[in-house]
This record gives sequence, structure tokens and C-alpha cells, in this order.
Amino acid sequence: MKRNLVLTLILLLAFAQGAVHAAELTVFAAASLTDALKEIGENYDQQSDDKVLFNFAGSSLLERQIQEGAPADIFFSADEAKMDQLEKRHRLIAGTRKSLLSNSLVIVVPADSTLKITSAADLADPEVKRIALADPDSVPAGVYSKAYLEKENLWQTVEPKVVRTDNVRAALSAVESGNIQAGMVFKTDAAISKKVKVAFEVPAKDGPKISYPVAVTGNSKVVDSAKKFVDYLGSDAAAKIFEKYGFIVLK
Repeated sequence: MKRNLVLTLILLLAFAQGAVHAAELTVFAAASLTDALKEIGENYDQQSDDKVLFNFAGSSLLERQIQEGAPADIFFSADEAKMDQLEKRHRLIAGTRKSLLSNSLVIVVPADSTLKITSAADLADPEVKRIALADPDSVPAGVYSKAYLEKENLWQTVEPKVVRTDNVRAALSAVESGNIQAGMVFKTDAAISKKVKVAFEVPAKDGPKISYPVAVTGNSKVVDSAKKFVDYLGSDAAAKIFEKYGFIVLK
């Protein structure tokens, strides 16, 4: 009996020590990373004492929230500009910033659409009345799309048709609804939907340079644990998942 009591106490002490060391990490991440990061997070939870939680939204909104002191441990942005803003204001832990991924832009239409879009120039066609974009003034997917359309001398023509959304997944949903004739999203977003089809993919040589950086924020209370997860995001195991969802892993 006494031996069993001692064994129970040892087990309880070990559990308590484990609980003390376990951390709860909050990752603020671009909406386009939703599916890949959920799978990566589940895998990490199984091999770590730490628990990873995610807040997915447009990178511009997340950046503002972190500026205002939101309790984010890690920021994973869909562009370098939002991370630059945090770094300039000393909101990142020095030395933790890494650029991990790239992507490409595609024009999508509803899966049952009969529209013939063979180039971005076709967005100017009168038959295309509304085009869904993540906010082109702030959200990375929209900013990238606007930059490409400007490069092709199409922005002034298509801008009156643009329906602005809060993030790239909202733009995808707008096209999925069938109420919007076309949209411009990341290739990885189009890949997860059965309600849209890719009408045109922007060639890498013509499109803007797309980069996804990640860093530990200065708001984090569990910096060591956050650094470990950032390292994991750059691991071969995580790379396989990112590639499965269509991301380009930067070496």
C-alpha cells in the first residue's frame, strides 16, 4: 500500500512538472495558410508538450492587432511588407524572422462557369461584371493581384468591377457562391475548393515575387517555445505538408 502511494506521488509530481513546462502558443497566420498549418499544428502537438493555437485572417488585420498588443506568439504573414512594419517598430524578437514559402496567383471562376478566360486581359470583358479580390490596398493577396494587373496595364479597367474582401479565403468564397464571375486568389486556395476552377494561372516570370515570412513576436510570453515551433515550420516534415498543399518551399 505504502509503495503504491509513493508511486502515485511520483507520477503526480512528474505530471505536474510536465504541465509547468508545457506552453500554449498562439500563431497569427495568413488565411491562405489555414489548411497546411492546421495539419502541421496537429502533428506538432503529438510530439511536443506545447499546444499550438491558430488565429487565421488577412495579414494586414493580424499585423494591426499585434501592433496593438494582441497576445500573439508568432506571426506568419503572406508578404514581407507586413513583417517589415512590425520589425521597424521593434515588435519582433531579433533573429527569429525567416522567409519560408512562396506561392502564385490564379484567376478562378465558379466550377460550372462557361466564361472563357485565357489571360488576365479577359477580365476586362463586359461579360465579367464583378471580380473578387482580397483588399488590394492592404491584404497581401489583393496587393499582389493589383501589382500584377497594373503591370499588365489592366488595373484602371478592372478596378470598377472589383469586390473587395477581408482576406483571400473570403474572395474564394465569393466566387464559390456563384454571385461573382471571377476572382484572383493564391493557387493554394484554389486547390482546396471543389466549387471553383482555375481559368488562368499567372506565369511565375510575370507575377510579383510572393514571400511568406514568419517570426516570433515581441508580445510572446513563451519565447523559447515559440522559437522551437518556428524551427519546426522550417523542418523537412513541415515542408512536405506545405508542398502537399501547393506552396513553394524556399530553400
